[in-house]
Amino acid sequence: MTPTSRRLLLASLLACVLPAAHAAWPDRPIRVVVPSAAGGSPDILMRLFGNELAKRLDQSVVIDNRPGAAGNIGMQAVSIAAPDGYTIGYGNNATLATNEHLFSRLPYEPAKLVPVVALASSASLLVVNKDLPIQTTGDLIHYAKAHPDSTSFGSGGTGTSGHLGAELFKSMTGIASQHVPYKGAPQAINDLMGGNVQFLFDNVASVGPSVAGGKVRAIAITSRERSLQFPNVPTLDESGVKGFEMQAWGGLVAPPQTPADIVSRLNREINAILQDQKVRAQLGQLSFMPMGGSSEDFRRLIQSERLKWGEIVRKSGAKVD
Repeated sequence: MTPTSRRLLLASLLACVLPAAHAAWPDRPIRVVVPSAAGGSPDILMRLFGNELAKRLDQSVVIDNRPGAAGNIGMQAVSIAAPDGYTIGYGNNATLATNEHLFSRLPYEPAKLVPVVALASSASLLVVNKDLPIQTTGDLIHYAKAHPDSTSFGSGGTGTSGHLGAELFKSMTGIASQHVPYKGAPQAINDLMGGNVQFLFDNVASVGPSVAGGKVRAIAITSRERSLQFPNVPTLDESGVKGFEMQAWGGLVAPPQTPADIVSRLNREINAILQDQKVRAQLGQLSFMPMGGSSEDFRRLIQSERLKWGEIVRKSGAKVD
C-alpha cells in the first residue's frame, strides 16, 4: 500500500469513528455551573432540573456552585470551558443582560455564550409599608409626588432586579424617589416594615411570606398576568402603568462553539421536562413559572432584556464598580 493510500484509508476510518464518538454524548457526568451559593433560588431551581435531566440522559448531572461578583465568576468558568457539552451554566437576567451595563468590565462576554433554553421566570411584588395610606399603585404615585424629598425605596443592592425594577417604575410614572441599597433583600424588607423606606420591589418567593403574614402590603405584581398565589393583587399594567413588565428569569447557556446537535439535544430534553406536571407543580411551589421554547427564543429574550435594562441602567447612573 502506498503512503497516499494509507493516508486516505486512515482519513476514511477517522471519518467513521469521530461521528460515532460524538453521537455517544453524554458518556460521562455533565457539570452545571451555578453562579450563586448553594441553597439560593438558582441553586434549588437547577437541582430540580438537574435531577430530571440526569434521568433522561441516563448520566449524572453535577451542580458546581461558583458564587461571587454578582455571578461573574461562575459565568467566566462557563465561558472558558471546553465546548464539548460536559460543562454548561445557569445564566439569568443579571449575568446575561444587566451585568454588562453595571460593571466597567466583565471577565466574560455574555453575547458569546450559547443560549440553550429558558427554564423559568419569577415575578416581583410591589410592596409598601402597611401603615402608609397606600392601597393601590395610584395611591403610591400620588404619595410620592406629594412627598418627593422623603419617599425612598429599598433593594437588595445596587443593580439587583429590585433596584432596576424601581428605576423602571420611576421612569414610567415620573415620580422621584431615593434608592436605599441593602446587603440583601431581607434587610430591605425589615426596613420597609420599620418605615425607613416606603416601598420596594422583590420576588414573590422572598417577600411573599411577609405579605401573607400582613407585615407589608402588596399593591401590584410585575408579571403580565396575576399570580396564582396572590390572585387579588393586580398587575402594574392593570393598575395604570401600561406596558410595565419585569420578570427574573434563568436558563441554560453553553460555552462558545458548543456543537449545535448537543445544544439541540439539551433543549429538547429540557422542554420535555417542562411538560411534566410534577415538575410544573414543583416550580409553582417555588414561585416560578415554566418557560421553555427554542434556543433562538432564548437568544431573543436575552437581547431584548439587554436593550431594555441597559437603557434603565444608563438613566439611573447605577454602577457596581
